[in-house]
Amino acid sequence: MNEPKLKTAVLGLDTNGLLLLEAARQVENLNILAVADTDTNLAEKVAEQYNCLAYDDYRQLIIQNQFDCLLVAAPIHTCVENLKAAVKKNFNILKLPPLARNFAEAAELVRLADELGTKFAVANSLRYTGGFASLPQLASDGQIKNVFLIDALCNVGGLNHPAWQADQKLAGGGVLLYDAYEIIDLVIENFGAAQQVYALNTNTAADRQQRLYRTEDTVVVNMKFTDTLIANLTANKTIGPARHQITLYTKEKILTFSDDFFAVTDLLGKPLQRTRTARDLSASVKKQLTNFALAITAPDNNKLLGPTKAHLNNMAVIESAYLSARTAMPEEPERILKMTRVTP
Repeated sequence: MNEPKLKTAVLGLDTNGLLLLEAARQVENLNILAVADTDTNLAEKVAEQYNCLAYDDYRQLIIQNQFDCLLVAAPIHTCVENLKAAVKKNFNILKLPPLARNFAEAAELVRLADELGTKFAVANSLRYTGGFASLPQLASDGQIKNVFLIDALCNVGGLNHPAWQADQKLAGGGVLLYDAYEIIDLVIENFGAAQQVYALNTNTAADRQQRLYRTEDTVVVNMKFTDTLIANLTANKTIGPARHQITLYTKEKILTFSDDFFAVTDLLGKPLQRTRTARDLSASVKKQLTNFALAITAPDNNKLLGPTKAHLNNMAVIESAYLSARTAMPEEPERILKMTRVTP
């Protein structure tokens, strides 16, 4: 029996938005009825291509329609109030990361969705692609044991970042929030919430005064999970080529998950297993959209991946890291989590 088609709209038509839109077109349960972008010509051009309605005003898209799903690629500073309005109209939302600009903004969105029973999820393009696709399965099968150190890397040099990401007020953060978010999500999803966070960050602005008004492009974050597990994350916006990687050090072996391979070595570096696998971003997005659609149409048999409640842990770690960079002291995400009534 075919599942019902979900009336769907896409908010934001940058490169990631177009990828989201094309993947949604290929998901059987989704029916694209409208697209929106602040660039009127772009919205109309894309709408003509996909035979749907075009909007250049996010607010009008929401108040004039009743959708089942809203897929969001637009920057959060351009649409946060519109997302609240969409939640109040019971639109189910899948948003590209990050969830919000800061923890308070994230908590408000999560609390609202929780109170109204609306499904609100945050995507993670790493979860289903490259070597990273092996991580959740291995963890759930109990094949990753005795991990004592996690070393995570996120280099994104060579990518074009929009100018607003250098504006602290509009962006809320820099490379940690926008580029390392998915790495943080994978680590916390598989190893639990961090107890303590210590961070240092900087940027390459020409003078000290300018740096005070720019978001960070280099960050080092140390996280303590338990007395026997710590993690180190290094993220950089200027070093290339683009690369994501997580290395797990256990008492028996070393496991490395990356964009294009999964490898296992012994403690001396002798290869035990190596699997090369290309990162297919389009396929990853399609899998996430399929899960999202099935979690709406057949929730009893399909668990929603990436619910925003779980992402409060990510936002608490990121908020702690930014606070630590200012105080030069370790900070505790649990203290920040207590700011909200919603329990992850």
